[in-house]
Amino acid sequence: SVNVAVVGATGAVGELMRKVLVERAFPVKSIKFLASEKSAGKSVEFAGKQHTVELIRPEAFAGVQIVLS
Repeated sequence: SVNVAVVGATGAVGELMRKVLVERAFPVKSIKFLASEKSAGKSVEFAGKQHTVELIRPEAFAGVQIVLS
């Protein structure tokens, strides 16, 4: 399992990344959804759970092993 971050989580690419991760049963240990100030604080669905989108900034990548953008 790996720690994943999805950049642009609220856009079309982020939506597709969430879908593909679930379809492929990607071994996600933890996941972060990152976006600009405009989208930070919004909620996205992944694997049946709601996740709050975080502001993209250097600190947000701490502990992340794979970044999808």
